[in-house]
Amino acid sequence: MNAVQSYEAIGQVMPGTIAGQLFGKPCFKINGKAFICFFREEMVFKLNGPQHRSALSLEGSSLFDPSGKGRPMKEWVQVPFQHRDQWAEYARAALDYVKQ
Repeated sequence: MNAVQSYEAIGQVMPGTIAGQLFGKPCFKINGKAFICFFREEMVFKLNGPQHRSALSLEGSSLFDPSGKGRPMKEWVQVPFQHRDQWAEYARAALDYVKQ
């Protein structure tokens, strides 16, 4: 399964979510709020607390900077495809965070 297929498979099984756009990038939302998106063959998660620190500590992960102008979004962590085995876990944490 490639990166986009992995992203779509994870987003489609999340209960109550719909596909949408975030800054022109594909995303999944719940109650109108984005919690995951796909950017440059990587998955991006809206996280806080221990999950945010954990995701950001993975090799190659970074804060999401969709503009590319050095203005990263502090709650959003972009995680490379090499860590795809952890994408579903972070997606669940992002969903829980946004639903609060």
